[in-house]
Amino acid sequence: MRIAFIVYDDLTLLDFAGAYDPITRLKTMGFIKDLEYHICSLKSKVKAFEGVELIPDKVSNDLSEYDYIFIPGGEGVIKLLSDSEFISWIKNIAKDTVVTAVCGGSLVLGAAGFLYNKSATTHPSLMKYLSKFTENVSEHRIVEDGNLITARGVTSSIDLGLYICEKIAGVETREKIQKQMDYSAYTTK
Repeated sequence: MRIAFIVYDDLTLLDFAGAYDPITRLKTMGFIKDLEYHICSLKSKVKAFEGVELIPDKVSNDLSEYDYIFIPGGEGVIKLLSDSEFISWIKNIAKDTVVTAVCGGSLVLGAAGFLYNKSATTHPSLMKYLSKFTENVSEHRIVEDGNLITARGVTSSIDLGLYICEKIAGVETREKIQKQMDYSAYTTK
């Protein structure tokens, strides 16, 4: 199993880390020993909106090689929506890959054409923008439609990470990871 975490300048750090933490625990806690995960970008270094610098494992790599792709939101999404190189890179995700996004990351999926005839969600303040990419905008915290999973605002990235853990390894594993994280607020509604 291979998972790519997409990063870019001015992403929201918790959007990224909220999902990254529980998903990587699938390996670090010994549930899926052959799990590979990479931080991927078009740049060799990115800076989160909060000022934290991230060094990707993979730069300009082939995204079609992954089973899951995760795209966080953040202020940088505004620039990404008109960045043809970035959108083209995202469009190269394989058709059978599970594509996930939180907050403004859902807009990136829309710009890349992934939301056509799909239900999706995003941060409440971005719902009107999301409706430019899909007629099926949902207010649920997590929305799964085929191989597309989207989540609302910042803290929902933790829930999305746990949701993906459950999808990959089952309820019992998700519960163990959630307990280890001391996170009792998990919800998908």
